[in-house]
Amino acid sequence: MAPLYLIHVLPLSLLLFLILSPLSCVSSVGINYGTLGNNLPSPKKVAQLLQSTLIDKVKIYDTNPEILEAFSNTGIDLIVAVENYHVTNISKDVAATDEWFASRVVPFIPATSIVAICVGNEYLTTDEHLDPDALVQAMQNLHAVLLKRGLDRKIKVSTPHSMAVLASSFPPSASTFATKLLPTMSSIIGFLADTGAPFMVNAYPYFAYRDNPSTVDIEYALLGNSTGVHDPKGYLYHNMLDAQIDAVRSAINAVGFGNMSIEITVSESGWPSKGDPGDTAATPDHAKTYNTRLIERAQSNKGTPMKPKDKIEIFVFALFNENKKQGGASERNFGIFNGDGSKVYDVDLSCQFCSNGGTFEKMSTSGARGPSVWCVAKPHADEKVLQAVLDFCCGPGGVDCREVYESGNCFQPDKLHAHASHAMNAYYQMHGRNYWNCDFKGTGLVTFSDPSYGTCRYPQQ
Repeated sequence: MAPLYLIHVLPLSLLLFLILSPLSCVSSVGINYGTLGNNLPSPKKVAQLLQSTLIDKVKIYDTNPEILEAFSNTGIDLIVAVENYHVTNISKDVAATDEWFASRVVPFIPATSIVAICVGNEYLTTDEHLDPDALVQAMQNLHAVLLKRGLDRKIKVSTPHSMAVLASSFPPSASTFATKLLPTMSSIIGFLADTGAPFMVNAYPYFAYRDNPSTVDIEYALLGNSTGVHDPKGYLYHNMLDAQIDAVRSAINAVGFGNMSIEITVSESGWPSKGDPGDTAATPDHAKTYNTRLIERAQSNKGTPMKPKDKIEIFVFALFNENKKQGGASERNFGIFNGDGSKVYDVDLSCQFCSNGGTFEKMSTSGARGPSVWCVAKPHADEKVLQAVLDFCCGPGGVDCREVYESGNCFQPDKLHAHASHAMNAYYQMHGRNYWNCDFKGTGLVTFSDPSYGTCRYPQQ
C-alpha cells in the first residue's frame, strides 16, 4: 500500500497553486562568497562544492560574470550587488540603470537564478562622503528597470546596513535609527514596504564580545542557551543575535512602519577563527560553535522574542578566508574554508541526497562534469510544497511512482523528502532535463552526482 502522504487527493488547480505560487516558502541557508584573495578556487569549483551542501543561497559583492556563469543551472539562488563606488552612476537616471542591468545581469538570466540585487554594502556607514540620496535613488531606479522588464517579483532590491545605523541597540525595544540617518532610513523602509523587499542587516555579536569581554557573556554572544537578558518590555533574549534583530525591528517601528510587513534578513553574520594578538574572542572553537549554531538557527524557521512567528533568513559570513582583505587579522579569517579548499574547522554542511558531503577534497581536481544529471528535492524544502509536488508528479504529471510505494525499491527511507526526490527526478527526466523542469517553486535541485542508493535507482535520460 502507498504511504499515507501519497494518497492525498487535491484538485489540480490547488496542486498547481501550491507548486507555482510565489507565496510558497522554502527554508534556506545562505552564505557570503567574497573574492578578496589570491588563492581561491575557481567559481566553477565553488559552485560544484555548494551543490553538495545544504547551502542554497549565495550572496556576492558584485556581478562577477565568471561567478554568474558558474552558478547557472545549479538550483542555487544568487544575490548580486552594485558596488558602493558605482551607486552614484546608476542613481543618475533610469537609462543608466537599465544599461548597467542589461550588461551585468541580463546575459545570465534565467539560467542563473538571481533573486535580489543589493545596492551597495553598509553604504550609509562606510564613508561619510557617500551621498545617501544617491542610494535611495539608485534603489528606485533599479526597481523601475525590473518593473519595466517584468522581473520585479523575481528580483528584489535592497541594501545591507551595518548595526551602526542604529543610535543604540539596547534595550532592543527602545532602539531607534541614528538621528542624522532618519530621513534616509525612512525613505528606504518605505521603498522596501512598497516593493516587498527585505530589510538587510549585517549583525555580528563577535564585535560586541571582542570589545566588551568583561560585560558580555560569551555564551550569549555565541548563540548559546544562556540564562538570558531581559528587555524592559518583558522580552527575554537567550542570544545577542536575536536582540540585534529585534533592535532593528524596533527602529523600523519607530519611523512609522510598525503596521507594515517588512521582513528582516541577516545579510551577514559570522565569527572569525583568528584575530590580532590579544584577541581572545577569535578562535577556531568559537568560530565553529557560532557558525554551527547560526546554521541551525537559519534552518529552524524560528522568529525572535518580539516576532516569534516571523522567519529570519540568514547569510553566513563567510565562505572563504580572504587573504587580501584590508583591516585587522580577523577580517581575513571569517571563512569556513581556506583558499586551498580545506575546512578551517569542521562545520557540518552536508545534506541527504547531496554529493561529496560539502568538501573540496572529494571533488575532481579538474572540476569537469559528465553528461549525467538528476533532480532531487532541496534538503530543507517546505514539506507542504513537497507534498503538493509529489501529488502533482504522481498524478497529473504522469510519473510512474510505483518505485516509492511500499513494495518498491525506493520506498525506504519512508520519508516524504526521499519519495518526492525520486518523483521529481522522474518528471525532470521525462521532460527533457530543462532547468525549469527541476524548479518546483524552488524546491528542486539539479545534481551531477547519482543519488541512487542500494537497489533504488534514479533513472536518467
